[in-house]
Amino acid sequence: MVVAIDRYVDGGWLMKPLVESALAMLRQAKQKHGDKIVYACSMGLQGMVLIDLIAKHELGIRVVTLDTGRLPQQTYDLIDVIRKRYHIELDVRFPDAEEVQDMVRERGVNLFLESVENRKLCCAIRKIHPLDKALDGMEAWITGRRRDESVNRESMQAIEVDPVYGRIKYNPMANWSAHDVWKYIREHDLPYNSLYNAHYASIGCACCTRAITVGEDPRAGRWWWENEETLAECGLHVSSIIRSQVEGELGEGI
Repeated sequence: MVVAIDRYVDGGWLMKPLVESALAMLRQAKQKHGDKIVYACSMGLQGMVLIDLIAKHELGIRVVTLDTGRLPQQTYDLIDVIRKRYHIELDVRFPDAEEVQDMVRERGVNLFLESVENRKLCCAIRKIHPLDKALDGMEAWITGRRRDESVNRESMQAIEVDPVYGRIKYNPMANWSAHDVWKYIREHDLPYNSLYNAHYASIGCACCTRAITVGEDPRAGRWWWENEETLAECGLHVSSIIRSQVEGELGEGI
């Protein structure tokens, strides 16, 4: 079970240490890796905070985002808003057209509904492979993951050596709570995906994302047709052991 972090002390919410810690890690990562580090942004709530910090403090960290070809219109709208507000170049990466065509020809447009194997294949082609290319030549990458997002992320470290990608992974928002993220967004009037106003808690492809109800796990809105024991991750951040199992199940298609 994910445990909420209580930061309300003496009538105030302790945001300053969180922001300073995240900013310090971003600076540390940039100083150590120079142009060989990238922020892989999913356009989620944490992404808005990290983009704000990177842009306002002129850290010069390249921001990459993945366009799977099946994103909600609200996500595309947000990408345009970010470009105009921060005047930064977003490096938008797309899946390989031939890989997508071959997958759809062989297994259908909505293959992900038919089996966990198909869903993982779709995620691999539309997300993992483009990220692999974006990380090519990089020493490290930054994510917006938080420990309180799911049980699968509770034990992650702020700085990890990722044995799958062979690069250092920085998680500057690991200790933030959902309340912390929203507080920063509201205090700084940041843009965010309007689907969050419609009870979405985790936003990916339009076909694989839905709103959640009160009390549901934040990841319950992703791949909800699968049974509860299925790992609710697309494969970008699974452990080396789990990802090896996933790739083994899928064979040479990964």
